[in-house]
Amino acid sequence: MAAIASMSCLSAIRVVTLEGGSNLEKLSEANERIDAFAQKLEQSEAARKKAELAASKAKAEVDEAKVKAASVEELQRRLKDAESALDEQKTAQTVREQEIIKRLKSQSRPQTNQDFDLENPVNDPLLDALSLLEFHGREIREGVANASASLSALFPYFFPKKEEPSTFLALAKLFNSSEDLGLKMRQENMKVAVESTVALVADSQQTLDWMKVGDTSQVEHSRWRSLIKAAKPNTKKILAYLGIKPASTPSSSRPEV
Repeated sequence: MAAIASMSCLSAIRVVTLEGGSNLEKLSEANERIDAFAQKLEQSEAARKKAELAASKAKAEVDEAKVKAASVEELQRRLKDAESALDEQKTAQTVREQEIIKRLKSQSRPQTNQDFDLENPVNDPLLDALSLLEFHGREIREGVANASASLSALFPYFFPKKEEPSTFLALAKLFNSSEDLGLKMRQENMKVAVESTVALVADSQQTLDWMKVGDTSQVEHSRWRSLIKAAKPNTKKILAYLGIKPASTPSSSRPEV
């Protein structure tokens, strides 16, 4: 607007000069100066607008740079937080792995009382501990399978009136009773043996005073044992009669009353 006003003022001066009828050369020179001044004003206005545009662009670039700088600072802060979180996670992971290794080792050696050496360790504490546990686990599984087969074979003799449990744990608990199952079975066998002996004696049609035989208070242990020893040569024939095949090794059982 200032440039337009200046040009309007110059135009008015040119008109007044013409109307005064002064020297034409001086007027012409003045008009040329006025035109040159007007041109310079136009150029100055254009330069001013260009400068304002450049300043506006520079300000926009500065604002954009500030926004980018703030974004970079935010990214740096977030990166630092992420690194801290990653360090915490690594620490927690290390602690977790150590606890897992400790638990794996606790389930190995104390269970089997046997050490194993890995042929091809991977030098990873966690994986190597797992491999050792697998060795011990395989040994335990084989032991349980053999124990289960053995207890199943013995079950009918110890528990003739019971149904065999379907799981090994229940089967093992039956044999791990507070009662001495071996002694109980020996006593049952002794009872059967006595009944069979009585039946054999009765079948021989010999007259015996069973009341006197049953009076164990009159039995002398030393004499009773010597009589058992003397009777052993004939036990094979009696056992064969009962359908029992005796073992080739001598009996190690102790005589019981």
